[in-house]
Amino acid sequence: MSADTLRFELSEYRERLDKARRAMEMAGIDVLVVTDPANMHWLTGYDGNSFYVPQCIVVTKDKDPIWFGRNMDANGCRLTTYLAEDRIRWYEDHYVQSDTLHPMTVLGQVITDEGLGSSNVGVEKDNYYMSASAFEALSAALPNAKFKKADRMINWQRIVKSPQEIEYMRGAGKIVDAMFQRISEVLRPGVKQSDVVAEFTHAGTRGVGPYWGDYTASVPNIGAGADAAAPHLTWSDRPVRPDESIFFELAGVHKRYHCALARTYYLGKPPQKILDAEKAVLEGMQAGLEKAVSGNCCEDIYLAYVAELARYGLVKNGRAGYSIGLGYPPAWGENSASFREGDKTEFRPGMTFHFMTGLWYGDWGLEITESILINEGQVECLSSFPRKLIVID
Repeated sequence: MSADTLRFELSEYRERLDKARRAMEMAGIDVLVVTDPANMHWLTGYDGNSFYVPQCIVVTKDKDPIWFGRNMDANGCRLTTYLAEDRIRWYEDHYVQSDTLHPMTVLGQVITDEGLGSSNVGVEKDNYYMSASAFEALSAALPNAKFKKADRMINWQRIVKSPQEIEYMRGAGKIVDAMFQRISEVLRPGVKQSDVVAEFTHAGTRGVGPYWGDYTASVPNIGAGADAAAPHLTWSDRPVRPDESIFFELAGVHKRYHCALARTYYLGKPPQKILDAEKAVLEGMQAGLEKAVSGNCCEDIYLAYVAELARYGLVKNGRAGYSIGLGYPPAWGENSASFREGDKTEFRPGMTFHFMTGLWYGDWGLEITESILINEGQVECLSSFPRKLIVID
């Protein structure tokens, strides 16, 4: 792939690789097997819908990384990464979903052929893409290696975004604004939930100006009426009803970078408990955003938010946010820092988070959230859509 078609400058990929190697050195790791597709993309640019079969990036101390995957996906590597031909390795198709063969056996041979079969090998064991069978096969193929956990090692290197990453996320913010604008235009009693989803999905894919819409790492979460008590339900063909709330938790996405956002609508006159919850959430968000400055930490936002909720007799169950940015299915969170008590991750300029202030109770819920960028000074919200309960008469 030519350097002018990569999504980032080659120098940025080199800086990322240097970060990864420093982390490896601190952990005593000689070879790092990276299976998280977001981490693979971050290190090399690889962008393929191929993570349903074993694949990885292998990082060593001195050479360019190795891409390893299914033979038919090697062309995807050639088209999306900076890697030379001799750093692209694959397994044949008869290894796919076989009861007797496993691709990680081939990877073990690749690592051995690199002269690293007796090395300290770091593996992302605690992620969605490394199965128990995969680790067993790799371990058997490298009997002289010493395996070390490398969970979230690369995720933590990704937490401070580059100017180009931030630009992509600002573009995603414009896209999610357009998605909610379309919801506001079509959401009425009697309209099927699935029809509303079709409308904002079209807006999200079409994008805004130069920012085209990529696919999201997570499907939209939607809760209407009593379903709003559950944060992770999706849509149905049920008509939208008058005199009930409905929340939408969506993301605009540009070049795999996400801006997540949630808003709650009420069709009719909201009951007092919804209005009180809105007031508590908005005041809590403001208190939390005031803590979102360099030098403070994740816990500070959480404590400020829940303190305001407590004034209204409300409790936040679960964390109140998480690092966000580059993502692949099944989730857009970066699996690193969280807004919760005890997380002392210090804010630095360039960090981006989804301030997930959602409340879910026995038969109702409310979601009003923001994706934010930490700066030297005042925090930046990546979306400009109105932060409030949206009432449709």
